[in-house]
Amino acid sequence: MFDIRKIPFSRYGSFITISPNHQEGAGGPLYIRNIRNGDNDFGEVFRLDLIWQGQTLSYKPVLEPSVLRLESSEGFAEFCITEERVLQIRSNRVGVRLTGITGAYDYAVKVEENRWEVNHSMQEMRYMLTTLKGRIVMDAPFIEQRCEKIIADLLPADSEEEMECVIEEFTTVYQPRSYLSFAQGRTRVSEDFQAWYEKTLETPEEYSQGKNLAAYITWSCVVPPEGILLRPAMYMSKNWMTNIWSWDHCFNAMALAKNSPELAWDQFMIFFDLQDTSGTLPDFVNNRFALWNFTKPPIHGWTLRRLWEQSSYVSTEKLEEVYEPLTRWTKWWLTYQDDDQDGIPQYNHGNDSGWDNSTIFHKGTPVESPDLSSFLVLQMEVLSEIAEKLGREDEAGRWKQESEELLTRMIEHFWDGERFTAKKSGTHEVIESDSLVLYIPVVLGKRLPAEILEKLLAGIKRKGFLTDYGLATELPSSAFYKDDGYWRGPIWAPTTMLIVDGLLSAGERELALEIARKFCEMANTSGMAENYNALNGEGLRDPAFTWTSSVFLMLGHLIKSN
Repeated sequence: MFDIRKIPFSRYGSFITISPNHQEGAGGPLYIRNIRNGDNDFGEVFRLDLIWQGQTLSYKPVLEPSVLRLESSEGFAEFCITEERVLQIRSNRVGVRLTGITGAYDYAVKVEENRWEVNHSMQEMRYMLTTLKGRIVMDAPFIEQRCEKIIADLLPADSEEEMECVIEEFTTVYQPRSYLSFAQGRTRVSEDFQAWYEKTLETPEEYSQGKNLAAYITWSCVVPPEGILLRPAMYMSKNWMTNIWSWDHCFNAMALAKNSPELAWDQFMIFFDLQDTSGTLPDFVNNRFALWNFTKPPIHGWTLRRLWEQSSYVSTEKLEEVYEPLTRWTKWWLTYQDDDQDGIPQYNHGNDSGWDNSTIFHKGTPVESPDLSSFLVLQMEVLSEIAEKLGREDEAGRWKQESEELLTRMIEHFWDGERFTAKKSGTHEVIESDSLVLYIPVVLGKRLPAEILEKLLAGIKRKGFLTDYGLATELPSSAFYKDDGYWRGPIWAPTTMLIVDGLLSAGERELALEIARKFCEMANTSGMAENYNALNGEGLRDPAFTWTSSVFLMLGHLIKSN
């Protein structure tokens, strides 16, 4: 069972979600939501209440993967998303009140004795309410252009204790149909989740609580192909981070690669489906639109290698599919993100790095940062390997040479003899920073000279980044450190994964496993939060995040395998 105040109720393949609005506090009401509009809109459609003899009741929510149950002193109601556009409700002894969160043109109209249509123009969706048992009592007075209010009470019939109702999304014309019984629908959803769980990466038994939660979050956050999304897509959350960002998707793809390779490939390719002709990828996407004001770092070559290492699904045909898009993405950074033409690419904003407010940006932008060059060194190396697999030997040689040349330039440019630094593009002024981002080059492993790798490892081990819970993103002794400072302190899943992977490639297995255990123990206790307080392990921000879930599963699997 999960906490609905933190973990939304939804299911694989659906935009329907039930959760509280976090802005109203932990004790706020639950809402049926439509999450199709990204994080610009919370998507409330109906507020949920239990009622008895005309009065609203307090209730205790109990959330399982297949059903949300609201228990009161007088009875209970249960909710199950039996199909991607179908929410079924049943109650015993109590009624369910749906209070519409309406806009300027919203209305309700009676279709049949047991059926009402609610046109929710604000959410660009229609809802058909159909009672299978019981009755609908609608309070929806129409004034000029809209219903002044829309309140639907779903009640047991006068002589009965049970009510059963269906809410179905549609956009144009409703097609009358039959439905599974609530019990049959719940069984089908339970089987669907169980099949997902069985494909979830194995983790040590002591992390079973975390695995259950991570499996539910990743399963329930997948939406169907719709709008500009051409593939099933795992959102970052169904709380309020209801988009997919263009590096977050990589971690979800890697966690799926071993046992669900087709879905993993879909996650990886989502952004290449939308790639601009210049080669850049959008910052985020949802079913409605993509945001192009920013982008995210080029970890896609690094990711692709991990996909093909885990599954034969990434065939020569798949590599052919991705080779040119990955080439354009790489060349975009080298061509359009190097204003001073020094051969070192830059970030024009913290958002482009994924480390939005990192201290390497505290003196402004553009910034040349060693993590970006590191990712491109790896990406060009991967392009070389793909070109070789595709029989393009000349291109393979050129990519290998460019990778090696960028590595040489990167070391000459950023290494000061003790550590990597970040610099302002153009002036090459060193930016004083105690950010963990300056240690991300460890992802290069043994490609780095031994003396540089040794000092990087020493910095991670002894400098103070590694707390009892994992790797802080800003040194805790830094003047800029904040417990809830986003990228100025908290522990994040992606940075943990990148450094663990780098340590493994450097042969530092013991340290890699230590960091993995700290992270997994923290997430197993504190949940799959967006990030965590580095000094006490408390979950911060969005409490139901998929890339955290995916990294937890991958690191837990690493621990179990060792």
